[in-house]
Amino acid sequence: MDFREIEAFRSVMLTRSMTLSAAALHTSQPNVSRLIARLQKQTGFRLFQRVGLRLVPTPEAEALYDEVQRAFAGLGAIEASAAAIREQGSGGLRIGASAALSLGVLPAAIRLFRQRRPDVAIKVLTSDSATVCKWAAAGQCDFGLASFVPDMPELAVELLHREDGLCIVPAGHRLAKKRRIKAADLDGESFISLGASDLARAQIDAAFSPDRRRMNLETPYAATICTMVGMGLGVSVVNPMVLRCLPLPNVVALPFAPAVDFRCYWVRAGHRLEKELAQEFMRCVREGFAPGAAGRRGGQGSARASPVDKPESGGLPLVRPR
Repeated sequence: MDFREIEAFRSVMLTRSMTLSAAALHTSQPNVSRLIARLQKQTGFRLFQRVGLRLVPTPEAEALYDEVQRAFAGLGAIEASAAAIREQGSGGLRIGASAALSLGVLPAAIRLFRQRRPDVAIKVLTSDSATVCKWAAAGQCDFGLASFVPDMPELAVELLHREDGLCIVPAGHRLAKKRRIKAADLDGESFISLGASDLARAQIDAAFSPDRRRMNLETPYAATICTMVGMGLGVSVVNPMVLRCLPLPNVVALPFAPAVDFRCYWVRAGHRLEKELAQEFMRCVREGFAPGAAGRRGGQGSARASPVDKPESGGLPLVRPR
């Protein structure tokens, strides 16, 4: 069947007039009649009967019209999607992020992105960094923000940001007034750790040699660690990107030695073209890391902190982390 025949049939069903249909379709009345006649021949049944001056559809035409309407509804959805893509880019954004980065990086970037693209749908998927990288490689998300990147040649990887970890202690703690905390200062302290499978946990543990901490509390989430420290349950070393987004009136954050490196990587499938929307969003992430952006993000919450070294920021060349 020709689309013009279906279009003519639908128009006649709506207007009950060959003349009005011709005007709506910007063609002639004889042409509409020919299209209906051809469609009747192809279907093998009569579509309309003339009763006086009116065109009356047959029961077969009514049944066919139901199917045509469903098809045109699908076309309407396609047109709406095309309009949304034209105005907003290729659909919404699916963003994968590690737990720390979904808390410490994404909210500020989304707020900035919303100011520019208020109608774009955003879905955030949160898991550990290894899973986020697998999602990105498989195309299950448009891109991911990961703290660590496994060796996956199919990934395109960019280092967006790095900062040294901070030691956090409860306000009023014996170490709270020091300018810098050394690993040995935490001897005998109850230390709240990330889960044993977390790569950041291994990096933090490597800073303590010999290790004389009291290791009796762990959780997979840095935000939970911060809350526990604020309740006086222990001390820890955490990602400063998380600290900036939490109200922590009972926590003091201090520089820590030896340095523990925390990073934010942008990962995506190397074989896929990148959405324009994703590029716009990543510009918002970079702006959030730019010098002076802490004030726009709301500072470091309520945690008190000594001055720390200025972090690296901005876009860096594509790298393959070791």
